[in-house]
Amino acid sequence: MEAIIKHAGNVRFEAVARGHKVLCDQPLENGGEDAGMSPPEFLLVSLGTCAGYYALQYLVTRGLPSEGLEVRVAAGKAPQPARLGSFRIEVKTPPLEGRHREGVLRAVKSCLVHNTLLHEPEVDIVLQEAELATA
Repeated sequence: MEAIIKHAGNVRFEAVARGHKVLCDQPLENGGEDAGMSPPEFLLVSLGTCAGYYALQYLVTRGLPSEGLEVRVAAGKAPQPARLGSFRIEVKTPPLEGRHREGVLRAVKSCLVHNTLLHEPEVDIVLQEAELATA
């Protein structure tokens, strides 16, 4: 899995993964043009769409209705170091029996992004300098 992110002017970045492009920008108050979601918003979207996918898979494989499936993700900031310190995932489903409510919760807790956040991943940062163009 890989994404390539390139500076697109001001504080905007274009991200490409598997040929799909998204624009990341900052809100006006952070010096951006508000032309796209901010990096923390992308994290919320990643968590929410992953949770939604797992919930949907549970419903579909059991022949249960999925109309109106909706996921809302909120995050709270934490200081020192600056980060998102808490997340709340709300999954809205059609009416379900008790065992299926528990099943959807189990499925959502299997989400790859959720599990990545729960178990501190290894992150290596490598600096590479571009070569200067010669005339």
